[in-house]
Amino acid sequence: MQNHTTNAAQTGAADLPPRNTPEPKKSWREAFRVYAEPASLRMFALGFSAGLPLLLVFGTLSFWLREAGVNRATIGFISWVTLAYAFKWCWAPLVDRLPIPVFTRMLGRRRSWLLLAQIGVVIGLVGMAFSDPKVSIHAIVWFALLVAFSSATQDIALDAFRIESGDKERQSALSATYQMGYRIAMIWAGAGVLWIAARAEVANPQNYDVNAWKVAYLVMAASMIVGFATVLFSKEPAPQPLTRPKNVFEWLQSALIDPFADFFRRYKWHAALILALIATYRISDIVMGIMANPFYVDMGYTKDEVASIAKVYGVIMTLVGAFVGGVLSIKIGMMRTLMLGAILSAASNLLFAWLTTRGHDVTALTVVISIDNLSSGIASTAFIAYMSSLTNISYSATQYALLSSMMLLLPKWIAGFSGVAVNAVGYPSFFIGTAMLGVPVLILIWIASRKLK
Repeated sequence: MQNHTTNAAQTGAADLPPRNTPEPKKSWREAFRVYAEPASLRMFALGFSAGLPLLLVFGTLSFWLREAGVNRATIGFISWVTLAYAFKWCWAPLVDRLPIPVFTRMLGRRRSWLLLAQIGVVIGLVGMAFSDPKVSIHAIVWFALLVAFSSATQDIALDAFRIESGDKERQSALSATYQMGYRIAMIWAGAGVLWIAARAEVANPQNYDVNAWKVAYLVMAASMIVGFATVLFSKEPAPQPLTRPKNVFEWLQSALIDPFADFFRRYKWHAALILALIATYRISDIVMGIMANPFYVDMGYTKDEVASIAKVYGVIMTLVGAFVGGVLSIKIGMMRTLMLGAILSAASNLLFAWLTTRGHDVTALTVVISIDNLSSGIASTAFIAYMSSLTNISYSATQYALLSSMMLLLPKWIAGFSGVAVNAVGYPSFFIGTAMLGVPVLILIWIASRKLK
């Protein structure tokens, strides 16, 4: 998503956290030029492949389930299938080190895992398409788990692919283009799937039509061809030298223990501060996000309204946010951009509380989605660049998987109770509460910016 630490840290000789050193300031033209480089363009396409599955087992699925009559509490608990993303560090060492027969010889270590994971995503999406939650919830949950597991595996390999595709100076740009592709895919998997389902309905749009969702999810499965093509035509990053283990214990040492030991050895007690920040940075967005689509359904917004607003205004503002986040990270630094993103993300949740007072107001919905997506784009780009800068390139996949898993574990666990919370206190108080969850994040960023200089 390079030299992520110092040269000494890469060789294991340094025990101190990396320090910020003055770097020559770049012109605006030089800052923008990096976006046109081949590595950035590849990350745009692969970002699309990575972003597509998430909403299909997260936000969009919640819209489908709510329309099928599934209660909010159950929808919240079903969101726990996405905890696969939070536990991907468990099998990240395998993705980082284990070759896949035939595939690895043909494509290389990173691309072979990418392709295998993408195949798993397609199988899961097709299975979901042929399931009906109104008849049985179990089948769709199991296929959603397959999508989540395969998508998390794709993320592991892709994070390593991104980190190894450019030096530290280019990580913000690679992160930004990755986020652009990722966010476009999320809009396609959010707005696009709703638009397709609305077009495929043969009955009254207010009635539930499972065949409409079947068509929509099959189109989403076909959209993964973007990832297939990019993997097949991309260049494998220069492989990092691997020492062949003599036995299984030596393999466990090099693949599982060493990457984590390296992180804690380099950052010492500061590692606790870093992990606390990472574990809470996106908590406002993730906890609120589970109930966003059920909220739209309960407020009477149609699939067409949500789709058109997200597709037109949401895409524009998300792309602007990702682009601005990448440029700001280069110009003012990652920590300042992290702080700005955290403030905007928490504040945007208050707008959803305001939206509850507006009734069926399409203009107000447009404003809220636009600001929310702008905030998310800025925050995500800076956050990914920050986590990438913390990894040692020798263990890029495993260490980044640890960090990105920490980002998701607590928020997604809490998000599972979001439906229960809405049932208990209502949407306005729920949205205000999710905004307040962002306050401790601001304190952690302030401490981290002072302690990790």
